Amino acid sequence: MSSGPDDPPIERRSHPRSAVLKDGTIITEDATIRCSVRNQHAHGAELRVDPGVVIPGRFVLHIPADDVRYRAVVRWRKNERLGVQIY
Repeated sequence: MSSGPDDPPIERRSHPRSAVLKDGTIITEDATIRCSVRNQHAHGAELRVDPGVVIPGRFVLHIPADDVRYRAVVRWRKNERLGVQIY
């Protein structure tokens, strides 16, 4: 069975995402970097950072609106977007 142009895209993610718009802070040994959280689920999130900002592979993600800090590992990058695994 093939999908047509009016069919919704097939969701291949193992965890459903919730669209959000929250401020966040990436905390490294050397810096704090502002970011926005664009979607989030129990095991990960999509972050947006200013273009050209260098982000290390591992960091602490602080989300003040939720009053939480997560350890985060970058799983993918595309321009100003980052997909991270959080735990």
